[in-house]
Amino acid sequence: MSDLPSLRETLDAHGLMAKKSFGQHFLLDLNVTRKIVRLAGPFAGDTVIEVGPGPGGLTRALIESDAGRVIAVEKDARFLPLLAELDDGSGRLTLVEADALKVEEAAIAGGPAHLVSNLPYNVGTALLIKWLTGPWTPTSMTLMFQKEVAQRVVAQPGDAAYGRLAVISQALCEACMVMTLPAAAFTPPPKVASAVVHLRPLAERLSDARIRKLEKVTGAAFGQRRKMLRSSLKPLGGATLCEAAGIEPDARAETIDVAGFLRLADAFA
Repeated sequence: MSDLPSLRETLDAHGLMAKKSFGQHFLLDLNVTRKIVRLAGPFAGDTVIEVGPGPGGLTRALIESDAGRVIAVEKDARFLPLLAELDDGSGRLTLVEADALKVEEAAIAGGPAHLVSNLPYNVGTALLIKWLTGPWTPTSMTLMFQKEVAQRVVAQPGDAAYGRLAVISQALCEACMVMTLPAAAFTPPPKVASAVVHLRPLAERLSDARIRKLEKVTGAAFGQRRKMLRSSLKPLGGATLCEAAGIEPDARAETIDVAGFLRLADAFA
């Protein structure tokens, strides 16, 4: 990797710019991308999937790491020739031209894999929900989001950012924010700061049926978060559901911890 031109030089050579419609903001500082990979690893020969590699700043750092295989999923075909230049012939790098929202990760990875990505802002939350609740469970996830979204993932009861995303994320994973970055770190700079969240699935995964019930309960509770649970959860049982779960019906959603929402999901018929 040290023999390659800088990312900025590579972008200029290929005449490439970020597309706003794809939510692209490039991280060109290799010192930063290497730090993200260190926070995500070690990989000990495991497979790593990267979504939205763009010019390949994070891809370069992943190839330098101890990952056994790096799979880069890129929707924007403009970047495929540029990413192909990172292939050293060892077979460790695989490029997949696809929409990550539609990709079957189990099929492209052929088994377990870590996720390490600077996610496109416009689909970051949707991708996280897919990886949390879908049929394929990653070994770990180290993901860059808008800082506001990252705060929603790790928020605790009573926090302004606490909501449905926090409950679902923490019911399925250990989640912590491991790094923040100012807008100036990106090209072009977004209007907001960014943050990296590391998530590791819990040893005992919830059943699919339990996940679906948790999604339904949190959707109702936080859909009307200013109301008491007896009102917001009325379509699902209201006060009766709360009492069956040992939850005060007059409480509001933002005060209920993850364990409380799991009890509500279990009590929901």
